[in-house]
Amino acid sequence: MTQSKLAATLGISASYLNLIELNKRSIGGALLKRVASVLGMSLDELDGAAGRRLLDDLHALAADPRLAGLGLDATGVHDLAGRHPAWARALLVLQRSLVDRDGAVAALSDRLGQDPHLNEIIHDVRSRIAAIRSSSEILESVDDLEPRQRQRFVAIIGDESARLSDLAQALGEFFEPARTPMRSLTPAEEVDDFLFDHDNHFPALEDAADALRGTLPLDGDLDAGAVTQPRATQRFLAARAAVLRFGDGRVLQAEVDAAPRLTSDAARKLAHRALSSYLAAALLMPYAAFLAAAERTRYDIEALCQQFGVSYEQTCHRLVTLRRPGAEGIPFGFMRTDPAGFVTKRFPLPNLLLPRRGNACPLWAAYTAFQAPGAIQRQLAAFPTGDRYLFVACAIEKPRPAFPMPRRLVSVMLACHALHADRTVYGDALDLSSSAPWVPVGPNCQLCVRGDCAYREEAAIIDR
Repeated sequence: MTQSKLAATLGISASYLNLIELNKRSIGGALLKRVASVLGMSLDELDGAAGRRLLDDLHALAADPRLAGLGLDATGVHDLAGRHPAWARALLVLQRSLVDRDGAVAALSDRLGQDPHLNEIIHDVRSRIAAIRSSSEILESVDDLEPRQRQRFVAIIGDESARLSDLAQALGEFFEPARTPMRSLTPAEEVDDFLFDHDNHFPALEDAADALRGTLPLDGDLDAGAVTQPRATQRFLAARAAVLRFGDGRVLQAEVDAAPRLTSDAARKLAHRALSSYLAAALLMPYAAFLAAAERTRYDIEALCQQFGVSYEQTCHRLVTLRRPGAEGIPFGFMRTDPAGFVTKRFPLPNLLLPRRGNACPLWAAYTAFQAPGAIQRQLAAFPTGDRYLFVACAIEKPRPAFPMPRRLVSVMLACHALHADRTVYGDALDLSSSAPWVPVGPNCQLCVRGDCAYREEAAIIDR
């Protein structure tokens, strides 16, 4: 396609398109979407988001301990992604399959070694086999058995064989996939990629929320079974239930059906649930009103919680969705982790690698927040690459299932580039200059090049 033909199709001048191609004019919003549509490309292919995600995933792949002895060079990641992206994605597919296989093996190993029901079956199988074997040996070695005795041993063999057959069937049922407590990691990762493709912003759902608002019972009688939940959580659950019961589910299903990355029923189910939560949040926190309040309060999370009657985590989720072209909020990354370091939700930024699995750097505010649950922690973090970010994290408590159980804490962290820090209340009274004493962090120990870090727990896996 010639430049002039593309310009005519887009409704702009060829000279303006030439300036865009020469990086002398910026492009975004509706025009970028028109270019993607005309060229048959996705938005992330044009703005580099797909390439950045590919690099992040390859860096995470390089951190696999099984590759420690290969002396991998970090620059090779860029060469592979740039020159052979299909091969790079093939490696990631194989790596994800390997992780799934390891998870399955670990789950089965746990069952074989720890499940009391299985141990009981195995013990019973051994006992039946021993009884059959001993009876058979007697029949074979003793020639002068009385008929009555011989019949008794034959009956033992028959009875024990029948019982052994039942046990074998029970073993087969025990290991049926439906009963095996393991689930592939791939569906959740597919949903991650699906959200990244849309920059975690869905205009159709925003429009649906505007149309539904005021017509659904969001603040009426709440579910009596959820009285132990905080009111903000009850309102959110009521909003999601109202969306699914009274709203037009076609808008949710249309988004799922149009997503080629969702290749399994499990992934589509997870995506549908994520989008129903998105729509519920859009109902409780209208885009325009929420963005205006965020700008007015300078992204004060607690003030926004009070104004919209939502929880801390719900507010953070909503801040990440403020990506409407021409009406964007601060671009935030998001990470939620438990005290063991397991990342349960993530939305990275272009140059901020958030782990799909495993731990990030122990110095991140997401982890230090557990030292003072309920208190918001702010942190100016400097990476070895020179990139600097403002981290805002808080360890919040989830309802525990019963009194004897320990507290359920999760850490919710927002991250934005340091260039946006002064737009937030969390940047107040902080020295944002390049000479300020920023906390020296890394992505995680395996990928970090800081050799003198006192907090290092693992050796770096790749050479820089």
